[in-house]
Order: sequence, then C-alpha cells, then structure tokens
Amino acid sequence: MLQPRIPVNPLPAGKPIPLTQSTSDVEMAAPAPAPVVPARTTVQLTPGSALALAAGGGAVVLVVGAVLVSMLLAVAITGVSVALIAVVLRLLVRDMQKGR
Repeated sequence: MLQPRIPVNPLPAGKPIPLTQSTSDVEMAAPAPAPVVPARTTVQLTPGSALALAAGGGAVVLVVGAVLVSMLLAVAITGVSVALIAVVLRLLVRDMQKGR
C-alpha cells in the first residue's frame, strides 16, 4: 500500500516506457524545432488618434466615476432611510409599552 510507484515517461511517439528500462535501445526523436515568432508590428499614433484615445479614456473615467458616485449616493440614502425607520419604530414601541 505504501510502496512508491515508478512514474512512466511517455515518449513523443506516444509509447510509454518505464524509467527503470535502459534507454540505450530506444531511439530518441529529434526535438521539434521552435516555432518562428513573427516580428511585432509597432503601433504609430498620429496626433488625431492620440487625441481620440485621450478623449475616449477621459469619457470612460467620467462614466465610471458617475456610476460609483451614484452607487455611493444610493447606499447613503438607504442608510438614512433605515435609520429613520429605526427611530420611528423605537418611538412606536416605547409608546406601546407606556400604554398610550
């Protein structure tokens, strides 16, 4: 149960051979050539495209900021509403205990 197992080394041909077997009688396949990576093209920005990119980035920042501010405002309004309801309920419970 606790005996170690010898891992199997699969060859590129798909024929697994245990590591304990001698590799002298096994033909070694030549390594595959590395894929040729094409040269990267550089992106050249014209003044017009740079201005458009800056305007687009500014618009994204404004939209994300507006969404975050509106979410913060919604949370603040909800918190104030819950606090107001808690005060009203507390007053009602106090009046009920006094027997009015």
